[in-house]
Order: sequence, then C-alpha cells, then structure tokens
Amino acid sequence: MESQTGLLDHLVDLRKTLLRSFAAVALIFLSLIYFARDLYRFLAEPLMVHLPEGTSMIATDVGAPFFAPFKLTLMVAVLLAIPFLLHQIWRFIAPGLYKHERRLIAPLLISSSLLFYAGIAFAYYVVLPLAFGFFTSMAPEGVAIATDISSYLDFVMKIFFAFGIAFEIPVAILLLCWSGVVTPAQLRAKRPYVIVILFVVGMLLTPPDIISQTLLAVPMWILFELGVFLARFYTKKSITTEEE
Repeated sequence: MESQTGLLDHLVDLRKTLLRSFAAVALIFLSLIYFARDLYRFLAEPLMVHLPEGTSMIATDVGAPFFAPFKLTLMVAVLLAIPFLLHQIWRFIAPGLYKHERRLIAPLLISSSLLFYAGIAFAYYVVLPLAFGFFTSMAPEGVAIATDISSYLDFVMKIFFAFGIAFEIPVAILLLCWSGVVTPAQLRAKRPYVIVILFVVGMLLTPPDIISQTLLAVPMWILFELGVFLARFYTKKSITTEEE
C-alpha cells in the first residue's frame, strides 16, 4: 500500500513538473510571437550578408512566410526555457539523490545550460558566416542563389543543436568518470582514437565542407581535453573517499 502511495506521489509530481514546463515554454512563446519576423530576420543575417546584391531568400510554399517564423519562435521559446526545464528536472530527481550527488548535479545542470548556449552562439557568430561565405563563393557563374526560408531554418537549427550538444562534452566526461564507467587516465590513453572520432562526428553533423567540419571538431577536441582535466578532481574514487 505504501509503495502504491509513493508511486502515486511520484506521478503527481511528474504531472506538475510537465505542466510547469509546458506553461513556461508557452509563456515565453506568447511573449515572443509578436517578434517572430524580427527573430527570423536576425537568424537569416549570416546568410543575407553573403547573398549577391539584389537577391533575397524565397518561399516555395504558400504557408512558409507564416509557418517558418512561427516554428522559429517556438524553438527559441524552448531554448530560452532550458534553464527552467533543467531546474524542474532537478526538483523532480533531487529527493532520490544522495547529498554528494546533489552537490554535483546542480553545478552540472547550470554548466550544461551555459555550454549549450555557448555552442549555439559559436555556431551563429563563427561557423555560419564562414560556411555561408564559402558556399556563396563556390556558386558557379550564372547561378542565382535563392534559398528557401523553410530549408534555411531547418539547416540552421540542425547546426545549432549539433554545436549545442557537442559543447556538452565536458559534462558528459564528468558524468562518465563520476559514475566509474571510465577514468581520466583511460580517456587520455584513447586520445588519438577520440580525435579521429571527433573529426568523423564533425563531418557527419555539419555541411560537406572542411571549414564547418573543422570548426566543430576542434572545439570538441578542446572541450574533451577540458573535461578530462576537470574529471581528475571528481572521480568515483574521490566520491567514495568523501562519503567515508
């Protein structure tokens, strides 16, 4: 009977967590919907500055001028709500964690949010301008560049999420070492293989040009080294010692 009561309590807490999360995203979305076109204009800026004079983006679908900014605004609302969503996850799982786990998880949630945003900012301000500059310069003579707004949105959001997730490497390494799956020494020993894997991942997650691939692989390598360095100070062994 007690187990059933406990399960119901968890389900009620989960329902509250989901409702609060949905409400936060909806509130941010409603506050941004008026600026949907401005948001899309800001998103398109890295491409627009490289388009030939007199050209612009196009909409090949009748509803695209409305749905593309609408879709972008919803994605922005979810991205802006990430700290709150992670806080809700933290509130839900915190009662089941040990004291030392709570001390580690809270900073990891904060750092993972900051790293995700850093990855998106790096993609917007560094990767996209270089990639679009490369693409437009490679267009054959006589070919007019006219990018569809929906295709552009899908392309850019894939880049954003790829870089946002890639920048979570230090957090992933800390969690792996914290759980005892690997050790910093083992990761350092596998460094050559990791570097090759990172460049392969960069090739798969970015457009087929060496600039974008390198701009993703090199930061991931640096973040890998940072994660390995930080993991030395918080491994499963150190946690066990701390508990004793």
